[in-house]
Amino acid sequence: MDGAEVQRLAAQCAEGLPGAVLEHPFGPEWDVHKVRGKVFMLVTEVTGEPMVIVKCVPDEATALRQQYAEITPGYHMNKRHWITLHGGGALEPALVEELVTDSYRLVVAGLPKAQRPVDPTSYARRGGGGR
Repeated sequence: MDGAEVQRLAAQCAEGLPGAVLEHPFGPEWDVHKVRGKVFMLVTEVTGEPMVIVKCVPDEATALRQQYAEITPGYHMNKRHWITLHGGGALEPALVEELVTDSYRLVVAGLPKAQRPVDPTSYARRGGGGR
């Protein structure tokens, strides 16, 4: 998938998540996807290259960066907790969707229980574990 396809797929996935909204607080060149006011995904081309930035568990972020050349530390975000997805041959659609959903779940888990649109421990979990 090229970068534009990664962005399109990630945005499509984010739009289907309960309580997710799209905002542009940093201008039209940044699509910011939030749940209950908290960012879980950013989509931009400010560097001239399409990219998607999502939250990730630190250990998993390290493993993903080692496994995929198309995954780098989060652009303009905390490098331990965020990763950037770039276009390239190794990223599969299922992985992009899983990373977007995982980012959403991480953010939802940090919300007060009364504000959570879903239970982050069970929402959209895939069986079998691992990538």
